[in-house]
Amino acid sequence: MSCACDHNCPVEATLALIGGKYKSLILWHLIEGTLRFGELSRLISHATPKMLTQQLRELEDDNLIARTVYPVVPPKVEYSLTELGMSIRPILFAMYHWGAGYLERSGIEANCSMTITREANG
Repeated sequence: MSCACDHNCPVEATLALIGGKYKSLILWHLIEGTLRFGELSRLISHATPKMLTQQLRELEDDNLIARTVYPVVPPKVEYSLTELGMSIRPILFAMYHWGAGYLERSGIEANCSMTITREANG
């Protein structure tokens, strides 16, 4: 695990795993199922390919996502949540609801690629 927490703090450990620039967004989009790099790139359009690749590698190193490479030409690579990655869903949903409430209280309309479905939240 890449967590380098000095005090074995649970919050620090969580943030070390999901606190990267696009990690939470990647995990969020993978909740609904397996995606390819191009699909993730379209969903997180402000991430450069280099940064998206880096974040995906870190999530894979931390066993939150699985990377499956198919031996075809051109190469086909898919990303999905691992069992550990699926366990972070409640945290992501809580972050979504808290952020939506914060934006609403601040008079700001939410405008992003993240949506929540009743099935995903249940």
